[in-house]
Amino acid sequence: MGEYRKAKRTIEVSAGESVRIIRELQELSQNELAVLSGIPQSTISAIERDRINLGVERAKQLARALKCHPSVLVFPGWNVERESAA
Repeated sequence: MGEYRKAKRTIEVSAGESVRIIRELQELSQNELAVLSGIPQSTISAIERDRINLGVERAKQLARALKCHPSVLVFPGWNVERESAA
C-alpha cells in the first residue's frame, strides 16, 4: 500500500471525436453548434466523422463556440511528457 501507478490513457481520441465529445458534454446539437460557430451542420458532421480535417481556422471557430482552447480540439491525445522527451 502507499504506492501508486500513474494512470495511462486507454483510448485514442481523434480531433473529430473531441469535437463531438465536447459538443455533447455541452448538450448541443450539431445544428446548434452550426449556429454558434457559423460552420454548416454538414461540415460539423463530416469533421466529427473524420471525413474532413478540422483545420486551424475551423478549430478556432469551434473553440469559440464551445468555449474551450483550440488545442483541446486539434491535439486531443497530446501527451506532454512523451512528446517533450524527444
